[in-house]
Amino acid sequence: METVSPPTIPQVETVAPHIKPQEISFPLPKALHTTAHVHLTLLEKCVTVFLATSTPGDSAGSVKPMGSFIYAMPDRTNPRAAISTTLYTSAGSEEYTARIARILARRMGVPVYVGCSIDPTAIGLMAEEEMEGLTKIVNVIMERWEKRQR
Repeated sequence: METVSPPTIPQVETVAPHIKPQEISFPLPKALHTTAHVHLTLLEKCVTVFLATSTPGDSAGSVKPMGSFIYAMPDRTNPRAAISTTLYTSAGSEEYTARIARILARRMGVPVYVGCSIDPTAIGLMAEEEMEGLTKIVNVIMERWEKRQR
């Protein structure tokens, strides 16, 4: 008669998390007293970005809307394009969020999740000022991405 040995439980090695989200703040160009805040998490296969702004008059306990949440990925058939879809929408920030998500996905070559509560119209930005702010945000994020790639 054979003896049956109890099943062995595989040993699991505990590993400390290696993901270090980066929190970056900088003044938005041409937007008087407005600070952009970026919460950036660079993963192997995707990137998550959360964007918000603050002004000196904002109270610490004030509640701001979450904004829009967009998923974008590079288009494999056209390297100069990106595909995006809205996961959550907020009226004033959807277009701005989608634009940033598509730019980042195209330039990074990986899927990007972008949450953004920035409403350029509510801040009172003109089209040129909005584009300068968008360019600054994208450039700051891309600097961090390129630094990570090295």
